[in-house]
Amino acid sequence: MTRPTVYIETYGCQMNVSDSELMYGRLAEHGYDPVDGPDGADVIIVNTCAIRDHAEQRVVGRLGELKRHMKPGTVLGVAGCMAQRLGPTLLAKARHVSLVVGPDGYRALPQLLDGARQGERTTATSFDLEEHYEDFAPRRFADVKAWIPVQRGCDYRCTYCIVPYTRGAERSRRLPDVVREAEQVVAGGMSEVVLLGQTVNSYHDGAHDFADLLHAVGAVAGIRRIRFTSPHPNDFSDRVIAAMAGVPQVCEHVHLPMQSGSTRVLRRMLRRYSREDYVACVRRLRAAVPTLNLTTDIIVGFPGETETDFAETLSLVEEIGYEDAYTFKFSPREGTPATRMDPATFVPDEVASERLERLIAVVRRGARERNLRLLGTRHEVLVEKAARRGELLQARTRDFKTVMVPADRVRVGGYYLVELTGTTGSTFTGAVRGEAPPVPPGRADAAAALAASAAASAPVTLPVLAPLPAPAVAAPSRGGRTLPLAAAGG
Repeated sequence: MTRPTVYIETYGCQMNVSDSELMYGRLAEHGYDPVDGPDGADVIIVNTCAIRDHAEQRVVGRLGELKRHMKPGTVLGVAGCMAQRLGPTLLAKARHVSLVVGPDGYRALPQLLDGARQGERTTATSFDLEEHYEDFAPRRFADVKAWIPVQRGCDYRCTYCIVPYTRGAERSRRLPDVVREAEQVVAGGMSEVVLLGQTVNSYHDGAHDFADLLHAVGAVAGIRRIRFTSPHPNDFSDRVIAAMAGVPQVCEHVHLPMQSGSTRVLRRMLRRYSREDYVACVRRLRAAVPTLNLTTDIIVGFPGETETDFAETLSLVEEIGYEDAYTFKFSPREGTPATRMDPATFVPDEVASERLERLIAVVRRGARERNLRLLGTRHEVLVEKAARRGELLQARTRDFKTVMVPADRVRVGGYYLVELTGTTGSTFTGAVRGEAPPVPPGRADAAAALAASAAASAPVTLPVLAPLPAPAVAAPSRGGRTLPLAAAGG
């Protein structure tokens, strides 16, 4: 008997990518084979983002396009945050959609699809604050690094953000479960993990905080790089910063959402920190990890933002010196407090667009100036994938710089020492100088500087746990653009 096929197209943040991997894994266990495209698939699922209106309109348009790829009997489903937000409204708007399922409903996906294939049209958007999909075996998209969710939901409720309404309240996985998944990642041949959460550094499972988690994952044999996204500036405790400095696998990069450089605007956003608080956080991080590279998220045109407020954002961008920034015009989302602000305070679109252009220019100019100064320096890179140019492969430094290297000198998944030889201003070309040493350098001096205030941040002792079963099939490539979690609401 021929096994049914499934194609999942993913939009939005890394958490959505991870959720798609979980859905593929769940459906593979129930007899489905993943395919690389929608043509002729028995099941098509669009995993969606709701953070901005533009993201939702793209999905609505894509749902219309997918009609021509459907054969008789194909089930088209919508998953993710847009599904959670709109629920049955999606079924009414798109008659060819049979299933709408939110982020907490993927456990029942095989049964929901069985019903849909019998002609049922179903919405499954209830929250389940106990669900972490611990018994799922994800079918991972990448062969080099793994996304590992450690936290779901968010409790911050920034006035512009839809995430608390689409992913529910914050809850953290048990630390031993995260460690077990990291062991499974190593067993699958990968050495880099990215710990995911809407405010990932607020992680706490009732017994362990994020500092404990960094130590525990760093202690997994075979883990060479640890990244995390996206943190909140308020949750960088001394213990967490000490762990970042002291665990050598933690990479020298933090995506630290700023959103605005104006304290007045930050207050209206309910970000719960001031400009001065944000700068103090950056200074603490750089004191512990002097080579730290920062990227960020910034919103322009938030209701009430004046030219003076925007000038404060530009000045903070220049003061901090970001490697890159995800920049957006404010997008009102139905149900969030920002939509109830005085309409007279809304910034005209043409003004917001002009500010966005100026902001992008400042970010790019600063990044180019800093990157030019790096030419001739040497860095460890992990080769991730083929570049758009066939003779090159794309690699990543520990501090998150993109480097293009000759394909005939390296292999995907390998670590190399590369000399930076050229830059476009945002990416680099590099000359391979040999394989990188097997153990990343420690940052003992920086860790010692914080030891007095974080003496309790030693690694926790964990039981030895059996790894999760390795994926039986490779997941296909995904569609859509991936944003950092902060850009998706942090």
